[in-house]
Amino acid sequence: MTPLRRHAVLRRVKDITLSTTLSLALLNGSVLLQSCGSNSNSDQPERTETSFGKGVRTYITETAPGNFKITDEVPAQPGQAGAIVNYADGHRDTLSVEAARRLVETDQSTRTYLNNPNGYTHHNGLANVLLWGSLGYMLGRSTAPQYAADRNRYGAGVYANPGLYNRSTQISDNIRSSRVTRTVRPSGGRSGFFGGRSRSYSS
Repeated sequence: MTPLRRHAVLRRVKDITLSTTLSLALLNGSVLLQSCGSNSNSDQPERTETSFGKGVRTYITETAPGNFKITDEVPAQPGQAGAIVNYADGHRDTLSVEAARRLVETDQSTRTYLNNPNGYTHHNGLANVLLWGSLGYMLGRSTAPQYAADRNRYGAGVYANPGLYNRSTQISDNIRSSRVTRTVRPSGGRSGFFGGRSRSYSS
């Protein structure tokens, strides 16, 4: 074999070796990226999102220091729902649904009810009035049938008069029946038909 041809053969072998090395490196990198992608959301739990097709605007008055009563309720679009609170000292607050929910979830009494109904002690503080009015369904109060008795037990006392409480029942029922719960699964684990999925149901 001449030196020129031998040099050409060696160069060809070298090119093949380099090409194979690069291919393996790229393949390994692809496998690594795919592995990272498939596991990135595998530990993320499903989450539940709740929405309402109907809402309410609740008017609340402080009748004595720390004691509140619902003085009116009117149907409202979900985006306009919330509470208007008139305090004994003359000032007024407007609470969005999110602000009212935070109050109910942080107040010791209503937080106890949401987490342990058997340990609940009722009073007419603002958080309790928010929870037991029609707005309560939008704040996390259960729509399950077994809690209907609690609505009757505590709800009547947070309204200014029995007529207003009776009128509020239809508003409450409309809100409860418009509730839609959507379960959302993590979307990064798989692609195609088996990627992130969700399902919705009314309760």
